[in-house]
Amino acid sequence: MGKKESLNRALQVAGLFFKLGSIGFGGTAVNIALMEEEAVTKQGWLSREQFLDLLSVTNLVPGPTTVKMACFLGRVRAGWAGLLAGGMCFILPAFLFTLGLAWLYKRFGDLPQVSVLFYGVTPAVMAIILAATYRLGQSAIRDWKAVILAALSLTASFFGLNELLILFASGLGGLLLYQLPSALFLPAIALIFWSPSSWDKLIKLALFSLKTGSFLFGSGMLLYAFIQRDVVLRYGWLSHKQLIDAIAVGQITPGPVLSSLTFIGYLIGGFPGALVSTVGVFLPSFLIVAILGPWVERLRHSALVNSFLKGVNAAVVSLLVSVALSLLPQTVKDWWSAGILALGLIALFRFKVDSFWVVIGGGILGILRHWL
Repeated sequence: MGKKESLNRALQVAGLFFKLGSIGFGGTAVNIALMEEEAVTKQGWLSREQFLDLLSVTNLVPGPTTVKMACFLGRVRAGWAGLLAGGMCFILPAFLFTLGLAWLYKRFGDLPQVSVLFYGVTPAVMAIILAATYRLGQSAIRDWKAVILAALSLTASFFGLNELLILFASGLGGLLLYQLPSALFLPAIALIFWSPSSWDKLIKLALFSLKTGSFLFGSGMLLYAFIQRDVVLRYGWLSHKQLIDAIAVGQITPGPVLSSLTFIGYLIGGFPGALVSTVGVFLPSFLIVAILGPWVERLRHSALVNSFLKGVNAAVVSLLVSVALSLLPQTVKDWWSAGILALGLIALFRFKVDSFWVVIGGGILGILRHWL
């Protein structure tokens, strides 16, 4: 591949992930659904099976899932330049959006009212989640063994078991069902950061962000447990009300939910605080993907690894189903929102409408309901 082709691919990756980072309202499940639709269904950068394998790997190592997926998919398309372009351009819209909200919050003491717009956006993104879950399920669940693993994973999720434990358990189940006798080697990555009390607030904030990005497994909501323990209780930098407002920002802004840390960093240390928090929490994802990237294709050809990933893939689909079911009551509150969800599904499945327009259409319908 020549330099011109490499540059074109890197620019293509940058443009796609800037768009996804700008419209990915609703958290991890929505962003994964958008990536699957664009990278697999529309662009054909990789197969659905390869997408699931990458998603499985991202769920088994620390860091925000969506950023790691953006880095992985960018690397598949455009090598190292794609890795950087995918991750950075996916993060940038959330950083800018959250920075603006943080500025308004610090100046006026409250958040702008966006409930009218998001009334229609939320059922639209639910349609995207359901469509992606269906497509991924077609690839991951192809035999009775995968059905058993998916059912057990879904049951465990309903009982509140940690997502990481579910993924590991289903992977081990895949080894037992698909590959006997089996052996499993799981590398452990551990990074420890200390924050001496003599260091200033900005350095403590940077180290806290690095620690969070390095140890964050499973759901991004685990971020808020870290924040409450260190930022609220240990350092006393924020009140519980400010933490709740930060969680709200993470839910209403596009891109990765860890953009909440940009908001918190700004409240604590202004623009420098927002910058070091954002860089700190996302930097480990780039390093992890850079280390694991060259090994993903080799691991895919291992019978043991493939058996393990079959189990994990079944669990991934079950966890997406669990997320969709948990969000559904909050999303579909009346006949109008149910209609937006139904229209979104019809647009995605029947007319193959771009997810961007499904989200925009949902927002317009939400505003129209308010006017009516």
